Amino acid sequence: MDLSSNFRMLASYNQRMNKQLLSVCNELTHRQLHQNTDSFFPTIMAHWNHILFGDLIMLQRLVANDLVSVDASVLEKLPVSKSVSDTFASDLNELSELREFIDSIYIDITNQFSADSCNQIVRYRTTEGQVIERTVGEFCQHVFNHQTHHRGQLTCLLSQFGLDFGCTDLPMIVPEGARA
Repeated sequence: MDLSSNFRMLASYNQRMNKQLLSVCNELTHRQLHQNTDSFFPTIMAHWNHILFGDLIMLQRLVANDLVSVDASVLEKLPVSKSVSDTFASDLNELSELREFIDSIYIDITNQFSADSCNQIVRYRTTEGQVIERTVGEFCQHVFNHQTHHRGQLTCLLSQFGLDFGCTDLPMIVPEGARA
């Protein structure tokens, strides 16, 4: 299995897990979604918005480096990510719609990847101003790990609200693995 197949699998996993957890979040009240949880990000919505921040800024970096092809009309529909505390959605319906749109873009761009394209270099400046150079493979590993890390925090919060978020195991969520 090459990296490009692995990233297609991870994009599917992220898409399916995001749908699964958003479905569980629909069981929460508006107040619960916005209440201070004394966690890494203050609220459940802040966690979701931070995941969006990461996905959007990383997508912006891939596009800026001409490493993926995303139609200009698609990019125009996306908010611009600037700060780790950006708020892209204030309610769950708005969040779900944006999340689904971004997940579909990541599915599309990972379908463009080949073994060769995963070795190309992404060069970008972090929000702190540091210049970073990584291969597309290393870069995408971070994109998917970032989502998984913060969804782990969300599952902890959902557990504290007494909600069952279901299975999160990759082989169960994407049973077809990288063969998809």
